[in-house]
Amino acid sequence: MGKRTKKVGITGKYGTRYGSTLRKLLRKIEISQHSTYRCAFCGKDSIKRTCAGIWTCKSCKKTIAGGAYTLSTASAITVRSTIGRLRKIAQEAA
Repeated sequence: MGKRTKKVGITGKYGTRYGSTLRKLLRKIEISQHSTYRCAFCGKDSIKRTCAGIWTCKSCKKTIAGGAYTLSTASAITVRSTIGRLRKIAQEAA
């Protein structure tokens, strides 16, 4: 089967509707939500999106709460690093 779309990729299903800028934004989101991610528990690239915010590992059957379109959001990464920094300060003080 030949390649059907040259530029638009996954958003070719929308045709000429909705404008090119919105289709480019949607392309980025759809690629990230349909891709597989590495599992922190088993180390395999087998985490897939079940529904909005729920991610399941196919190999170890763990279910993880994450972002709607990506496994971890930018704000979650910031919070995780802040908590780690505060824990380190608390351990040094004690």
